[in-house]
Amino acid sequence: MGKTGTVKGLNVANSDMNRTVLLWWRDAHRELPWRETRDPWHILVSEVMSQQTQVERVVPKWRDFIERFPTPAAAAQASAGDLIKMWDGLGYNRRAVMLHHCARQVVEQHDGELPDTLEELLDLPGIGPYTARAVLAFAFERDVAVLDTNVGRVLARLAGRSWKPREAQARADELVPAGGGWEWNQALLDLGAQVCQKRTPQCERCPVQRCCSWRGTGPDPSVGSAGVSTGQSRFDGSDRQGRGRLVAALRVGPVEVGQAPEVMGFGNDTERSSRVLASLLGDGMVVRSKGYLHLP
Repeated sequence: MGKTGTVKGLNVANSDMNRTVLLWWRDAHRELPWRETRDPWHILVSEVMSQQTQVERVVPKWRDFIERFPTPAAAAQASAGDLIKMWDGLGYNRRAVMLHHCARQVVEQHDGELPDTLEELLDLPGIGPYTARAVLAFAFERDVAVLDTNVGRVLARLAGRSWKPREAQARADELVPAGGGWEWNQALLDLGAQVCQKRTPQCERCPVQRCCSWRGTGPDPSVGSAGVSTGQSRFDGSDRQGRGRLVAALRVGPVEVGQAPEVMGFGNDTERSSRVLASLLGDGMVVRSKGYLHLP
């Protein structure tokens, strides 16, 4: 019998669950191109692109991006605007700017190689706890747990309770089998994405349903639990949509400052357009020069 979880709310033999999940995953895993590499930069790009974006949309964009910018140095030598152009179709364009900042810092402070410690990764622009741990687990094959919305949902439902951030990470770390961090994290991510889904959990297909405390009955304990996303605000008519429209236009060419409200879809609402434009300028996604707006 393997070691048993000690965090309050779950009493499962970890090694038994590990074996069951891994056996399921070896047959049911998703074929993703970044799973064929251990290049830290390539892994980082896949993780940043996959934030709040469906994997199916990410795959072709990731291939194109890696071909154009195969190393941090290649990305650092380009302009932020070049990365934004490659980001077309992924949304949340600020991620491209932060990735550019990250690449420059990697070149300047780490000789062009991503660091392999949690502290140094967290010091890079745009990299939070999940992304840093993902790079450690998937590029450097460290036995650390990643905790995203899929993993957080699985952990909460298995335990039949919501977790606070520290205890959720502690439980995730506890489940990682020694020497198997890469495969285990991939398996748990796929379990959440393919079976333990947010709106349509397929409990009858779940390989660990026998040790799940929820099994689709009663209130969903994953709602509000640590790591589980709360959903996005309405996009149509939002400031995010206006920002996206302007960036999309700038991928084609410069836009006159006076045309920005119309391009953003805000009509004569100059106050709103000025506020949104100020946010884009502040984020370094847009620059203004001689009455025109450009990508940086």
